[in-house]
Amino acid sequence: MKTLLLPLLATLSLVAGCASTRPSDADRLALYEAHAGAPVNQIRYLEPMGWDRIDDQHVVLMMRPNESWLLTLSGPCLAWNRGSPFLGLSSFNGMTLSRLDKVVVSGSQLSCMIQEIRPLDVKALRDAERARREGAVAQPSGT
Repeated sequence: MKTLLLPLLATLSLVAGCASTRPSDADRLALYEAHAGAPVNQIRYLEPMGWDRIDDQHVVLMMRPNESWLLTLSGPCLAWNRGSPFLGLSSFNGMTLSRLDKVVVSGSQLSCMIQEIRPLDVKALRDAERARREGAVAQPSGT
């Protein structure tokens, strides 16, 4: 039984590794930057839907289904091995988010100033992500 178990586990591990098509942080950042508009000074800040960490200095803030913003932070304050996966935003006036505001890592002393806010073309970004996934599925494995 043990002789069958080891090859089975090795095969499952190999299949799981091949099934993972998550792009690197650098690839994800390049994709978001390619679909980001010119920097803005501030945005209207109401209850956000969520956020997505790109790397230690970039986060996407999702305000509505078709409204997202790429934030560039002043330092690497999003290192999950030292911080919490929850973010807070300290808005200077509560109604807008600007470069005067900070991203705060919950349960940590870490915070970073927002250096840049760029609007994302959400529809084009979704189309590009879909095309990437479909391209990864269509690629023959092992070559």
